[in-house]
Amino acid sequence: MSDDTTENVDSREEDPNLDASDVDDIGTANTMRERGGETKLKVWLTLDGHRLVVAGLLALLIFGVFVFGGTFFYQYYLTDAQTADTVETVFSTMISAIITGVTLVLTISQIVISQENGPLGDQRDRMNGTMEFREYTKEITGTPTPADPSAFLRALILESKEYAERLRESVHDNESEDLRGEVDEFTNSLVGNAEAAADKLEGRKFGSYTVVSAALDYNYGWKIFQVERITDDHSDALTEETRVILDDLKTALSMFGPAREHIKTLYFEWELISLSQNILYLSVPALIVAGFMTTYIGGSSLPGVTLGVPNLIWITAAAFAVTSLPFLLLISYIARIATIAKRTLAIGPFILRDSQR
Repeated sequence: MSDDTTENVDSREEDPNLDASDVDDIGTANTMRERGGETKLKVWLTLDGHRLVVAGLLALLIFGVFVFGGTFFYQYYLTDAQTADTVETVFSTMISAIITGVTLVLTISQIVISQENGPLGDQRDRMNGTMEFREYTKEITGTPTPADPSAFLRALILESKEYAERLRESVHDNESEDLRGEVDEFTNSLVGNAEAAADKLEGRKFGSYTVVSAALDYNYGWKIFQVERITDDHSDALTEETRVILDDLKTALSMFGPAREHIKTLYFEWELISLSQNILYLSVPALIVAGFMTTYIGGSSLPGVTLGVPNLIWITAAAFAVTSLPFLLLISYIARIATIAKRTLAIGPFILRDSQR
C-alpha cells in the first residue's frame, strides 16, 4: 500500500482522464490504513507498534516454536544435544552472526552520519535552501514558520484547510450545480482529513512515528489532482475569486509535499541511528548468552522437567530467542522504514498501485 503518492485513493477511484461526470467519488478516507484496506494487525506490526515490542514478540514466537518443536516434533533432541555438539554448534554460529550483524549495522550508521558531513560551501547551500523554504512558507501562512517539525507540518495542513473552507464559500452561490456538488464533496473530505491529521500532530515530538504517520495520513497528492481536475472541468463556471483560491490551495498542498519528504528523511536518519544504538545495547547480552551456552551447556545434560518440558529445552529455546534479538530488532526497524519508503516512492499526484486507479 502507499500514501498520497501510492496509496492516496481508494478502490473506487477511476482513471484521472475521465470527465467530471464519470468520477464516482472525490473524497477519500482520513487514514492511510483505511485507504489501503490493510488489517490493523499488519499495520501495527510494520508501522505503528513500538519496534522493541515487535522484536520482543518475534523472540517469543521463536521461543515457542523451539519449545514445541523440541518437545513434540523432534523427539531425539535431548539425545542429540547430549551426545553430539548440537548446542555448541548452534550458539557458536550465533556468535559469528551477532558480530557480523553488529558490524553491518555500524557500517549503515556511519553512512547515515556521513550524509551530514561536508565542506562549508555545501552546508551553506543546505542552510540557504532551508531558509528560503521557510520564508516561502511564511508568505503562505502569514505567520512565522514553526521550528518544531510536527508544528511545521500542522501549520501547512491547517492552511490548506482554511483555503478549502474559503473555496466552499466562494462557490456557494455559483449557478453550476455540478461544480457546487463536487466542491462540497472535495472540501468536506479535505477538511475532515486535515482536522484528523492536525489533531494527530498536535503536541507530538519529533522522533516518534506518530509525526510521520499523521503526515502519511494526509494524502495531499490526491487533493492536488482534484484541484487541477476541478479547475479544468469547470473552467467556464469558475469566477476569478474561485480561481485564485484554487491556485492558493494548490500552492499550499504543493508545499506540504517537500516539507513532508524533508521530515521523512530526517526521521529515517533518526531511526537508523536509534537502530544502531539499540543493537549495540542488545548485542552484549546476546554474546554473553551465546558464549555461556557454547562453553557450559554444549554437550552437557541438564536434569529435570518443568511443566512437562525438559529443562534443557527451556534453556536452549530461551537462549536462542535472546541471541536472536539483535537480528529481530533489525527486522522490525527495516520493516517500518521499507514500508514508509514504498508508500512515498513518488512526490506529487501520482498513483502507483493498479488496484487503486
